[in-house]
This record gives sequence, C-alpha cells and structure tokens, in this order.
Amino acid sequence: MKLADIVKQADWKTEKHVPVIEAPTAVKAGEFFDVTVTIGKEIAHPNTTEHHIRWITVYFMPQGAKFPFHVGTFEFTAHGESTDGPNQGPVYTHHKATFGMKISQPGTIIATSYCNIHGVWENAQEIALA
Repeated sequence: MKLADIVKQADWKTEKHVPVIEAPTAVKAGEFFDVTVTIGKEIAHPNTTEHHIRWITVYFMPQGAKFPFHVGTFEFTAHGESTDGPNQGPVYTHHKATFGMKISQPGTIIATSYCNIHGVWENAQEIALA
C-alpha cells in the first residue's frame, strides 16, 4: 500500500474534510502574500475530543520541479479534553491556518489534513506569477 492509496480528495456525507485553500491565483515574484487553509469552510468539521482535525500540512510544488517544498505544519492539539471528561476542557483550537509566503516561480500549493476518524485529505491550488 502507498500513501497515495489512502489520501482522499472528495468530501462525502455531510462532513467536510478537504482542505480549503484561500490564496491569490497570481502573485508578484518575491513578494509575500497570505494563504489561509481551513477545513469545512461552509460546513464546519466537528471539533470534539472524539472527532477532530489533528493537523494541516502545506507544500509548494514549483512548476517543472521534481519535488515539493514543505512550507509548514500546523498542529491542533486542544479539542476539549479534560480530566473532567471528553469535551469538558476549557480550550479548543480551530482547524484554520493563516501564514505568509513568497515564491519565485509559479507552481502549486498543496494542503493535506488529518481527521482522527476519517484519515488524510488533500487539495491543491495553482498559483501563477503576475
């Protein structure tokens, strides 16, 4: 089995798992721009002790390159856990990451996410140089 065999790309049922990438479709070379990645933008993914998004990882694949570059990993580790019981804790994180990046070549932003129940999900967005 390969990782590609278990990565999912299409949402199913009523839950949203595919990372939503919000970034410009074209940017100026060498200038920082913001990227936001979230899970379930219109329909929120559950965020409970029992069912949550654990992490989002972002890569950049320059056009014509052999390998992607790891941009960042964003971990979400507070889902209402508590010694008082599940979903009784005082803090929850939200599965959303906003960061800045710059590129010198066109390419593709690739985002993956991990749901503790439904596995690994992926989405991509091409980005051009203006």
